[in-house]
Amino acid sequence: MKPIFIKIILFIALSFNSISNVVNAQSATQTVRGTIVDLESKQPILGASVSVVGLNDKNTLTDSSGDFKIADVPLGRVTLKISNADYESFSVPDVMITAGKEVVLNLTMLESIKRLGVVEITSDKYKNRTVTNNEMATVSSRTFNPGETNKFAGSVGDPSRMAANFAGVIAGNDSRNDIVVRGNSPNTMLWNLEGLNIPNPNHFGAGFNTGGPVSMLNSNNIAKSDFFTSAFPAKYGNAMGGVFDLFLREGNNTKNEFVSQIGFNGFEVGAEGPFSKKSKSSYLFNYRYSTLGLLKDIGINPGTGAATPLYQDMNFKVAIPTKNKGKISIFGLLGKSSIDLLGKEVDTTKVDYYGSPDENTLPRYHTAITGVSYQQPLSSRTWAKITLGASQIHSEYSAERILQPSEIAVLVGKGSFTDNKFSTVFDLTHKFNARSSIHVGVTNDYSTFDYENRDYYNLGTIDTIRVKTTGNMNLLQGYSQLKYRLSQKLVTTVGLHFQHLNINKQFVLEP
Repeated sequence: MKPIFIKIILFIALSFNSISNVVNAQSATQTVRGTIVDLESKQPILGASVSVVGLNDKNTLTDSSGDFKIADVPLGRVTLKISNADYESFSVPDVMITAGKEVVLNLTMLESIKRLGVVEITSDKYKNRTVTNNEMATVSSRTFNPGETNKFAGSVGDPSRMAANFAGVIAGNDSRNDIVVRGNSPNTMLWNLEGLNIPNPNHFGAGFNTGGPVSMLNSNNIAKSDFFTSAFPAKYGNAMGGVFDLFLREGNNTKNEFVSQIGFNGFEVGAEGPFSKKSKSSYLFNYRYSTLGLLKDIGINPGTGAATPLYQDMNFKVAIPTKNKGKISIFGLLGKSSIDLLGKEVDTTKVDYYGSPDENTLPRYHTAITGVSYQQPLSSRTWAKITLGASQIHSEYSAERILQPSEIAVLVGKGSFTDNKFSTVFDLTHKFNARSSIHVGVTNDYSTFDYENRDYYNLGTIDTIRVKTTGNMNLLQGYSQLKYRLSQKLVTTVGLHFQHLNINKQFVLEP
């Protein structure tokens, strides 16, 4: 990126910040709105009460679409209380109200198995952060929201670093966000985005691992998501260490909003809003460029010598409601990263330096994840969702090293590793009654790979091939899980998960 363009972007960012300061000075309140649906059937809930704790005049009821809106809520952190005669009441603590952006919440309620007329049933279940989006989860699960990715010590907006604060989880080291769950390898972690099994969503992260120094996920775009350390619901297979089940939030569908900020992870700009005033369709877009790379581009030494990490990423989501209460979502996560370790620029007089004085290494990484989903209620108690997705993770490197003691013998190494995945996911949920529900689904992942790694000695006179292979494989997975609530506080689930891999032609059925 050329310096003149960097300066223009900085000017725009400062302008946005100035405008934001003016808005903050003129407005001390903001609107809180959202939608409330049944946890299992996904049907909108009519007449749910939404109130701001401590403010008697800030309350409302949801309409037939499950929508609610509370205007002129004071800035700061507030707690919302949600209640309905037929559902278990709960609270949403630490909702951050800011002047520059409306608060949009998508909430779910669990139907009560008791019927006591108009007597309100209260429960601490939803005050507990362990309640997940996946209602089949029982233990060893934890939900998190965008605020928590910035709230926990050392998380810097990264879900993986945040998860390292949970019980039974530790970080591999401070330089990367690999996490170790109860002693398992970080490579046994499963990443899931909007229902798709995805490759490593980290900058400088190859397809052979699940972590990296910087996450491509932007905390400004993440919706309420789940993290599992064991006892996975039947939906998740092919994982041993843990599961990240991530969702991107939808953009504001009533007004256009823009954001720009500079932080540890990078300089970013974002936009969201409706496509038109008459439509409830929305878009969400965010672009980020590395802070250290930005400093280098404008001529400021970031203090990393010849090893300045350069990366950029983009998150987006488009949500389009349909006339029959369905919804089409288009989403994506794109990232690119590189770093140059140049031996000629290494300062060997320092105790800590990057790279080797006898070697130049140039690694490059590219990741692309995109998908489209269609969710449709089939009845008042049944809904189905189909998701199609494609992803690619590509890493390559080139290195040349002078072999000592001779300064003529040169070793040149090159590597290129590409993984492609094409996925189809189908999920169906049926709610029998307030006590029981069933989930079934099928996932098919067709993958191709192309790996090559070779060394050249003495300027190409000797060629050593370490790896050179291409191929493909197909992994078919399915699940079925039944949940039954024996009482308000006692729940039992039973399920099966199967896998079939075309390489070894094995069929595995697991409880």
